Amino acid sequence: MSGRVHVIRGSVSLPEAELMWRFSRSSGPGGQHVNTSDSQVELRFDLARTEALPEVWKQRALERLASRLVDGVVTVRASEHRSQWRNRETAATRLAALLAEATAPPPKPRRPTRIPRGINERRLREKKHRAETKQGRSRKDWS
Repeated sequence: MSGRVHVIRGSVSLPEAELMWRFSRSSGPGGQHVNTSDSQVELRFDLARTEALPEVWKQRALERLASRLVDGVVTVRASEHRSQWRNRETAATRLAALLAEATAPPPKPRRPTRIPRGINERRLREKKHRAETKQGRSRKDWS
C-alpha cells in the first residue's frame, strides 16, 4: 500500500503485515474501463488473532463487532473510485475508523442532577398564568 499510516487511536495504527487484500471487478456502470480492471478492494483484518491492539481494546472490539465478524475476521469493501489505489486508501481509512469506534472506551455513566427549585417554581408560575389566560377566554358571562 502507500506509505501512509492509518492510525486507529493514539500510537496504535493498522499493522500493514496483518492486512489481507483482495481485488475484484467493481459492479455497476463504468464504460470501457470497468471490464478490464480489478478496482474493487476487499480488506480483511484478523481481529481475533492480532497482536497489534492492546488486549482490552481487542476484547472490546470483538464484542462490539461480533455481528460483522466471520471467524474473528472483519472485512471492509470499497469500490466507489475507479482507481484501485484510491479504493485501497478508502478501505484502509474505513477499517481504521471502524476499529477506532469499536475500541473506544465506554461513555461515562450519566449522573442525575436535581432541577434547581427556582427553575421549577418559575415553570409552575408560568403554567398557572397560562391557565388563567385560557380560562379568561372561555368565560361566557360577558353580556
